[in-house]
Amino acid sequence: MSRDEHIEPVEYIANIESLDRKGSGQAVVWRENELGNPKKLKLVVPQTIPGEKVKVDALYPTKKWSKTNLKEVIDASPERTIAPCPHFDICGGCVWKHWDYSGQLNYKTEYVRKALESQGFDPEIVKPTIGMDRPWDYRNKMEFTFSPEGHMGMHEQGNFKNVFDLETCLIAKDDMVNASLEVSKWAKDHGLKGYEKEEHVGLLRHLMVRQSFTTGEIMLAVVATEPPKGELKPVVDDLIQRIQPYDKVKSLLWLENTLWADQLQAEDVYVLDGRDFIYDEIYGYQYRLWFDTFFQTNPTQAEKLIDLAIELGNPQPHEKMIDLFCGVGTFSLPFAKRVNQLAGVEIVESSIESAKRNAIENGIDNTHFLAKDARRGIDQVLEDFGQPDILLLDPPRSGAGGKVMRRIGRSKPKRIVYVSCNPSSFAEDVAELAPFNYELKSVQPVDLFPHTVHVELVSEIILNEEE
Repeated sequence: MSRDEHIEPVEYIANIESLDRKGSGQAVVWRENELGNPKKLKLVVPQTIPGEKVKVDALYPTKKWSKTNLKEVIDASPERTIAPCPHFDICGGCVWKHWDYSGQLNYKTEYVRKALESQGFDPEIVKPTIGMDRPWDYRNKMEFTFSPEGHMGMHEQGNFKNVFDLETCLIAKDDMVNASLEVSKWAKDHGLKGYEKEEHVGLLRHLMVRQSFTTGEIMLAVVATEPPKGELKPVVDDLIQRIQPYDKVKSLLWLENTLWADQLQAEDVYVLDGRDFIYDEIYGYQYRLWFDTFFQTNPTQAEKLIDLAIELGNPQPHEKMIDLFCGVGTFSLPFAKRVNQLAGVEIVESSIESAKRNAIENGIDNTHFLAKDARRGIDQVLEDFGQPDILLLDPPRSGAGGKVMRRIGRSKPKRIVYVSCNPSSFAEDVAELAPFNYELKSVQPVDLFPHTVHVELVSEIILNEEE
């Protein structure tokens, strides 16, 4: 779009018809091309709600689609509200703080219904989305980025290269935010530069903070391009001194990452103070969390997911069960208490080691955890374990995939509980089970990420026994 940089924006009045996958409004207007012929121009309008009439500046008016600057909401939706966050206009995190929470939930329900309908399922089996009583300070983990200038915050909406200076975050607990802001102040006081990816220079890359809502323990992990040694030692010692008054911080880490990829990862881990993990609890079970442990980021709603999974799975004391994509055992441990045997499969070896440890520490001795990819893991478990009565899967956003779903179908579990964070890949996956005589009985969406486009779901799939 560089050819259009010299073109002046063009003002349009537009009606917001739908939302895109990032949660921005979509509208269509007509323009004339250089020959005077009418052409459609698709507009992307952040911070709008379907049904609204708005005035915008189209930034790329000669293209087929254009980003816009919202100038005025002419006819506002009755669901529009005032965003309480000072960063809302620029933050790329929460994109729906201008939308009444009940409206968000209704939209997510319809989104799930449309995803299922696109694969031939009856949308009426989708129940209304379960929301939160208080859709704020719900996250137990946040990742902040350092800008080349040394600011610490989130990426700007629509401009990933820019990072704004964080003042607060309304979806994280105050303890997490306050400890993070202390790290930000430390970096500014010492004039520490953030990482600049294109030139591969700068010291500070990210700050990861996580807190257990049950134990209160906090982990702070500074990601940097150098080890905390040599000339950096006095600076790092000052960080330790500044954080020590925050008595809930039980793990202060320094993660060295010199790799080009802009991801939260570590080549070396240095424990500056405390342990290299924190304790957390969910559904009455205790877990150890390291900096790279995958764990549900909304513990309040995660317990609702487990409740629903148990209700739909209906585990019995004599039954066998497979937990596919089991992670550290978030679903495995509650189910293991209710079945005779449980086998968990997960490709990440560190997660499997954590799952084994978590089972032991919670007094559970009827589990077997296997570090393999899902398809090969199913084959080995079936060989060693026999046919399961229940199979639960909680795959990544990309879904389980056709090969895994067909392998599940051939293994013939009586009941399948599918937990998904992506309704589209979920619908595609479940469609693969139809030739194996499975029926999708119910789908319950759950909102784990208020003010964002994301929605989770728990579903019940049963095998219709052949006569």
